[in-house]
Amino acid sequence: MPPYKANNMILFHIHDAQLVISNRRAIKKWIQGIIESHDKRTGDINIIFCRSDYLLELNKKYLEHDYYTDVITFPYSEEKKVSGDIFIDVDTVACNAETFRQSFGNELLRVMIHGVLHLLGLDDNNEENAHIMRKAEDTALTKITVDPVQ
Repeated sequence: MPPYKANNMILFHIHDAQLVISNRRAIKKWIQGIIESHDKRTGDINIIFCRSDYLLELNKKYLEHDYYTDVITFPYSEEKKVSGDIFIDVDTVACNAETFRQSFGNELLRVMIHGVLHLLGLDDNNEENAHIMRKAEDTALTKITVDPVQ
């Protein structure tokens, strides 16, 4: 018999990065709530925390972009079920936190929900869409009070 695989899982993975994620249950509940607020349900979502060089290679290989970024999202959603892989560069998140005068934890939450919003179909490919994305991020961030890296 094959091993049991639960549906609707949000999993955190650390790939060659110095990071410990705290409050995982609260973060998963928050993400599920945001997905449900868009009239969708949670499928399988992997959030992979990695280093800049790894994400740069993914960016080049799969998106043909030769630049650093804080997040890349690969959606595998089906109709109302939201699934996908969200790769987050913790080095770039740390730099952005400093640039935007945010705590690392707050910036990390913003990037996590940014990836989830991409899975929900939002984009930030132009100024108007970027404004909509930022507003959705800000709204989502009002719904969580935990620190992911205590």
